Amino acid sequence: MADRGLLTQLEHVRQSLSSQASELVVNAMGFLGVPYRRGGNNAATGFDCSGFVRAIYEQTVGLVLPRRADQQAAATQTIDKQDLQPGDLVFFNTMRHAFSHVGIYVGDGKFIHSPRTGSEVRVEDMRESYWQRRFDGARRVTMPSASAPLDTVSPR
Repeated sequence: MADRGLLTQLEHVRQSLSSQASELVVNAMGFLGVPYRRGGNNAATGFDCSGFVRAIYEQTVGLVLPRRADQQAAATQTIDKQDLQPGDLVFFNTMRHAFSHVGIYVGDGKFIHSPRTGSEVRVEDMRESYWQRRFDGARRVTMPSASAPLDTVSPR
């Protein structure tokens, strides 16, 4: 992680964010290098993009997001790209349909995700032309009120 400048970024995230957002990002970074696996939803066997996002939210804050990226987009609050904060979700059209890929925004224009077969969980820059052309939108996971159960987020 030091080679990629991620340690400095993690420390900045820890100092500048709410504890929940910081915990999400730090937890996600702990899975760097886990292999991609289509339909995967755990570190032991590998993750696909939405399985990775779902696992991080469930492990970190106890929220169970829907399984597919398009369902995750539908279940979360739309925000403007310029309002992105670490822990928010970023969506891309990578399979010729909207919201076919998802990652977790980590700050400074970067996101962490499980990209594709033959790859592994990694951090990428959203400003790279590939991701810019495919950006579908940003979403924020809203935490349920204190009276609502923390075990699920349902589509809106």
